Amino acid sequence: MRKLLEAVIGKKINKTRVFPVTTKIILIFTLIILISNFTSNYVNLIYNRTEQLNLLKQLLAKDLSDLYGFANTQYEIYQYNRDMKGAIEGMQSKGVHLLKREKAVALAVKSDGALAFQSSLKVPKIEKFSDRKTLNEMIRQGSAGGAEGFINFEFNDEQYIGIYKYNKKWDMFLIRAEEENEFYQSTRTIFRDISIIIIVLTVISALVGIGFLKYIVRFLQIITTSIMKMVQNQQLELIDLKDAPNDDITYLGVAFNSLSSTINNLVNIFRKFANKDIAIKAYRERQVMLEGAPKQLTVLFSDIKSFTFITEMLGHDIIKLLNLHYDRAIREIVKYDGVIGSIIGDALLAVYGVFEESTSNKSLQAVLSAYRIQEVAESLRKKMELRKERVIAERGYLLPEEENVYKAVLLEVGVGIDGGEVFWGTIGSYVRMTSTVIGDNVNSASRLEGLTRIYRVPVICSEYVKQDIEENVQNHGIVFIELDTVQVKGKTVGKKIFWPILESQYTKKIKSDVENFNEGLELYYSGEWKKAYKYFAKCKLPMADVFKDRTKNYECPKRWNGIWEMKTK
Repeated sequence: MRKLLEAVIGKKINKTRVFPVTTKIILIFTLIILISNFTSNYVNLIYNRTEQLNLLKQLLAKDLSDLYGFANTQYEIYQYNRDMKGAIEGMQSKGVHLLKREKAVALAVKSDGALAFQSSLKVPKIEKFSDRKTLNEMIRQGSAGGAEGFINFEFNDEQYIGIYKYNKKWDMFLIRAEEENEFYQSTRTIFRDISIIIIVLTVISALVGIGFLKYIVRFLQIITTSIMKMVQNQQLELIDLKDAPNDDITYLGVAFNSLSSTINNLVNIFRKFANKDIAIKAYRERQVMLEGAPKQLTVLFSDIKSFTFITEMLGHDIIKLLNLHYDRAIREIVKYDGVIGSIIGDALLAVYGVFEESTSNKSLQAVLSAYRIQEVAESLRKKMELRKERVIAERGYLLPEEENVYKAVLLEVGVGIDGGEVFWGTIGSYVRMTSTVIGDNVNSASRLEGLTRIYRVPVICSEYVKQDIEENVQNHGIVFIELDTVQVKGKTVGKKIFWPILESQYTKKIKSDVENFNEGLELYYSGEWKKAYKYFAKCKLPMADVFKDRTKNYECPKRWNGIWEMKTK
């Protein structure tokens, strides 16, 4: 039923109903047909009424002539027997015999308006002819020599059409008349019946017309439905015009497909150079302004280690390697609602929490993306290892140049994650603009990535990221291992840093090592480095090595506050 209703009155798009053009065409033509037919029927009715009226006048004239002759005869009889009552009753009876309709009348009106007699079938008897205006007109015509004629008058609160003739012998006007509504009742019935037939035939014709019209313009409906779907999905697509006839509607669809293909190509190119939030904003607002606002976001910074060595070994082929890595890494970032802030050589900046409609935790998305980036790099390393094994299996060895290239393509990636209030928006000019993120936390994410080389863990995050996940996400599946409290170069305060590890990777062996590491870290913070070294020595995790180097001489710096100050970025 809903589909049928939508086919007739259309669908609502953004609270606006889009009426099908076929419905409008059918309604207009139906209205035109109805007006035309009703007009024709009405004109025909008027002609018929005119003809009926002429016929009525002839019949009334005949009846009045009979009544007039009978009145003269009765007058002769009256002269003989002087029976006035009998003569009047005879004329009244004669008048009744002339009547066929219930409200038809035959009257005898004296000059003072008194009724000598009233012949009728069902009209109530009255004593006086109340339409004085008509009576005066008859008297005037009689005095002017016009003793007969046609009249319209009111009688018993009804409108009548009649003919009169003055009878000198009786000194009264004889009238034969028909009630107007009763007389025209048959024509109204015919008009009503014909109108019903017109309406029925018009509706049937309209339904048949809808069927034919919808078939003829069926591809117009297909085009409209497809465009409505595109508007809802905010995505241009090609309209299926298979088996479409060779007409202007099909040409319209072909033209739209051509335009859609062109726009899609431009949009796809635009999306490759602009972030998803910018593309959505441009689509919704039809423009992108130079503007921005403070937002609570999480920032991920990824960097390829030993990039200088890789560049020296690969030369211009470094672009192929970077594209191979970034193609998959960026796909993973986008999958977790990340937005690419910038790509500068081996460094990639991604931002999370930009999309207001997203319900996922921005920091968790960043951590999950970080591990997917690590998986991408590991997958690439495994492929290179397999190629090396095939070459050795075929040749038995690698050339020195090949060995260097092999080492160069074994990408290792470090990831730093921080978050907080930053500025996110577009900067530049209306000639050329770019989206950017600015804030202390952006620089902090870069510094945290640099620390992955020191602590030799794949991902390092700030306490902000840890709290954001633990306080806002249940069953997040992340274990946060405290690494240190450091003051990176360029900062004046120390911050705790963490190694977020997936629960799926948090084995019993790692858990045991973490327990030793945590014991050592507590002693390390309190300045008991000699005791701390013993626990660090038991830990086989890579980040313990840096603490072994710091505490191996068992000397804690004077004025130790538990914060390690970094001398390099």
